[in-house]
Amino acid sequence: MVPADQGGGLMRADLLTEPVDGLDEALAAVDAFDGALVAGLLRPQPAQAAGLSELAHAVAGSPLAAKVTEAAEKAAAGAAGEDHFAALAAARAALLGSVHDTLLVRIQEATGRTAGEETAPAPTVTQEANLPAAARAWLADLARAGWQGIDHDLVAGSAQIVAAMLPDPALRRLATLLDGFAAELAASCPGATLERVPVRRWADLWSRAMLLTLPGGADTPVTGAATGRLLPLGVDLHEHATAAQAQVHAVFEPADGGAPRLVRASVSVPKPDTVVAAGVWQLLRPHMSLLTAVGEGRAMEVTDMPITSEGDLIWSDERARTGEAADAFATARVALPTAALSTTAPLDRHPARIAVPVFLGTYTAQQDDGAVTFTLAAGTVSVDTDRIPTAGPLTPEAVARSGACLGLLRWDAGSFRIQPLAVEMTVRKKPVTVHAGGWAAGTTDKAGVKAEKAATDAVAVLRERAGRLLRT
Repeated sequence: MVPADQGGGLMRADLLTEPVDGLDEALAAVDAFDGALVAGLLRPQPAQAAGLSELAHAVAGSPLAAKVTEAAEKAAAGAAGEDHFAALAAARAALLGSVHDTLLVRIQEATGRTAGEETAPAPTVTQEANLPAAARAWLADLARAGWQGIDHDLVAGSAQIVAAMLPDPALRRLATLLDGFAAELAASCPGATLERVPVRRWADLWSRAMLLTLPGGADTPVTGAATGRLLPLGVDLHEHATAAQAQVHAVFEPADGGAPRLVRASVSVPKPDTVVAAGVWQLLRPHMSLLTAVGEGRAMEVTDMPITSEGDLIWSDERARTGEAADAFATARVALPTAALSTTAPLDRHPARIAVPVFLGTYTAQQDDGAVTFTLAAGTVSVDTDRIPTAGPLTPEAVARSGACLGLLRWDAGSFRIQPLAVEMTVRKKPVTVHAGGWAAGTTDKAGVKAEKAATDAVAVLRERAGRLLRT
């Protein structure tokens, strides 16, 4: 990742392209089950029964074996109950969890980094509640109907459940997932007319929601408090029609001199679909001062900030203050190589969750038909420019001209890829850095200023309309 005399080592990009033992078999079992959900499990056909059997066979050597075998047999006969569907969802999650763990081991081998010693605790089992049980019943109905059998009446069955869950903070995570899942399904109704079904995605959402309905499944335990210095690396911004999330990746240096570790801090907000691009920062900034620090290139000092065993800071502006200037690339070169990876909670183990900060300091960038690759001394790695947000100055063209990159190593569609968070390049013989989160604290860029003004106008109109409705 960085020269050995600076405390790091070169990333073995060749290891990222080598086959991983058992990976294809595990994913094939997942795909077989996902295919069974397409037509639904009310009256399964032989091909669907075979897919269920393949899932059960894949976990035959695990503690889940007996329950999953029974669930697969019941589902193949069209007689599965909610507990059987939950067992199938657990088997699917276990397989993807094994894929997650195997890929992380490969990443550690390629980067020379190690995982933290702390293990994420298992969820605490709490008493069954009525609302999660109602959600589980709705999800079971979805599995019986299948994605090709969904209609507006079936999908609308989640509305009352979600509305009842939202006021309860303990259920908001599940409610948000169900709400978004139902919205996707509603936009695709009737399922019988779908030309293309997002098989893996909907199965992911279904199984994730099913597990969150189980007692203890939605628990997010806070395991400690963090006091020390936070050195931001970059911002991963996710924008949807009705919501936006910013996740800051950083190196945390404990005040007691403990080993540095990788941490994350996230903020999510609802948004109108008229607020896009740089305008989303206006909605996010008021909720997390860390975004301003990232945009200004500064560190933050945190005191007793709640933190989970996974390295997620439960952000509170009252427990943080802005520190001295901190260049993200300097952090990447000096502090990142020795920062331990965070653990992952059992229910969160999924290949899509892999997002490991890495620094590539010497490569040749190539662009062919829009696809960008970095050629390193020990191999070539693909670059996922589609993940670059429009709410910042970083562009695929800048990435293609770069000579150093700070990004997230992800696994997507069967291969490892780099999601750029920031790049270094030379412009008119001068070094220039460009960050995806460069507009988080505001911008003087013409496009950014225009988007921010449009967002201000849109939010003002919506507030005025909301006030008018409340007055009538």
